Order: sequence, then C-alpha cells, then structure tokens
Amino acid sequence: MRPTGQLHLGHYTGALENWVEQQNLLASDGSRIYETCFLIADYHNLTTSLDTTEIYHHTIDMLIDWLAAGVDPEKSPVFRQSQIKEHAELFLLFAMLITSARLERNPTLKEQVRDLNMESLVYGHLGYPVLQAADILLYKGNVVPVGEDQIPHVEITREIARKFNNHYPHPVTGDVFPEPEPKITKFSRLLGLDGKTKMSKSLGNTILLADGPDEIMQKMRSAVTDREKIRKNDPGHPEVCTVFSYHAKFASPQQLSSIEEDCRAGLLGCVDCKKLCAANISSELAPLLEKRRYYEAHTDLVKSILHEGEIKAKVIAESTMKEVRTAMRLGE
Repeated sequence: MRPTGQLHLGHYTGALENWVEQQNLLASDGSRIYETCFLIADYHNLTTSLDTTEIYHHTIDMLIDWLAAGVDPEKSPVFRQSQIKEHAELFLLFAMLITSARLERNPTLKEQVRDLNMESLVYGHLGYPVLQAADILLYKGNVVPVGEDQIPHVEITREIARKFNNHYPHPVTGDVFPEPEPKITKFSRLLGLDGKTKMSKSLGNTILLADGPDEIMQKMRSAVTDREKIRKNDPGHPEVCTVFSYHAKFASPQQLSSIEEDCRAGLLGCVDCKKLCAANISSELAPLLEKRRYYEAHTDLVKSILHEGEIKAKVIAESTMKEVRTAMRLGE
C-alpha cells in the first residue's frame, strides 16, 4: 500500500480486512495457512509525486491504521520498500523481461492517467507493475490480496515470473519464482460519498478510519442517495443508492433486509437511513479507533515495529536475490 497518510473505509474493506483475515487463518492442526508480509510502497509514491517531505510522517500514520485494524507484526513483517534495496535490483532485472507495448496495454494505467488528469507519463509510472512484480516475487508471494483494479498487475507479475523461470532455471531448485494468484474481496470497490467512483482522499469523498462518530455522521449527511427519492414517503431504489451500498457492508443481514424493504415502501427516509448507516460504521470502527489512539500515543513503538519488520524482510530479500543471481549466472 502506498503511504499517503491516514486510511479510509475503502482501504479497510478492500484490503485491510482481507490482510488480517489471511494473516490469522489457521489449518485444522492449528498452524497458520499463510505466511504474510505487508509492504509500505514508498517508491511507488514517486510515480505521481516527487514530493517526499511528508512521506515518513504519512508512513507512520498509515502503519498506525494497519496495526489498529489488526495487522500483527509478530506474524507479519511490515516494511518500507525503499529500505530493502533488493526491490530496486529485482525491478531492474525484471524490466528486461517485458516490453513497453505490453505495459501500455495495462487498463489500470489508462484509468490512472484519466483519473489523475496526467498530461504526460513518467517512465517509472509506466513501469509501476514491474516494480510491483518485484515487490511480490522478492518474497515468493503465492497469493496477493488486491482490489479488482489490480488484477491486471498480478497478471503481469505472473507473466514476468513465467518468463524468468523459462529463461533462467535454477540449477538446483528449478523455478525460482511462483506464479501468484490474486485474492479479491467482495467490497473492494466501496463507492465514495459522492457516488461517482471509489473512495479517494484526493477527491474528498472518504470516511477515514480515524474519524469519530460525530465526524462520520457529518460526512454521511453529504452522501449521495437515490435522486428520485425526494420525500420520505417516496418509494426508493436501494440499488442506485450509495448509502445502501454501505449498508450492504456494515448492516446485519436482517437489518439490511428491513432497510431495503422500508426504503422501497417509502417508510424509511434518507435522513434516518444515513443516521443508521453512520451508527453502524461507527460501531465497526470503534475498536480500531481505540487501538489507533494507543499507537498515536506510542509512536516510538510504531517506529520500532517498522525497524524490526525491515530486518526480517531484508533476510528474505537477500535469500531470494542469491537464488536469482545463481540462476542468471551473475557474479560467478
């Protein structure tokens, strides 16, 4: 995840919940199913902004949200891309295995250029998925928790892994890299409050994980609803309502059914609907908010967790690059 500061509900439903679930999944014998690593992608920030003055502050803010959401550094190393130099080395080698034409066909790239109103594309942005491939394969990633918009990037990672393995089989182990599979969450594209696109701080349509109940209620008042439901007793159309899409995530199944029925029957007005939604979101985020306050008061602990995670990641990265150099017969 790129360090852009405090996270929002879209990050929570599209990534963090999935991360924590995978981290804590146990087999029948009580062992963990996945070994998980969580990357702070600070190099990736440079593809859209060269300003690094706040990047460390934003990193700590984001890491606090990770920890509050349940990322356990004892189980999952957390680390910055820029502090593990092997990311840059593997990115360079992978860049030789893919054409610029293939990268230009990446649909996610086209969406970013459109959404960010970019007039020109830097080389690093074009190569974004190649660096992502290095991020994943450096740790022999088999499963990558991503939103739907990142599936094309995982496919590029699979192509690069396949091409590397074909060109450079390891003399002892054979294939150096696995071909990772994406793991998608149901709510990976939670709409922003404006109802136009997914949540984005740059668009100002978010609810932050750090927001308290009053802030959530205030923001929810601006959320777009069914434009044809003007008065309370007008029949509603939940399928086109942004607030109802939040209910689908944060309401209980029984409550969701009641909300939908009352909305369609004109028994539930938008004001009361938003109040109910805000209360459910606040209830979901309450444990996170409490943990966040603890880590905000203990930033030295957060920095120590980051440092320890980078030591662990470095060991894995060095081991992988030793295999890569052996397979490529570099440094013989």
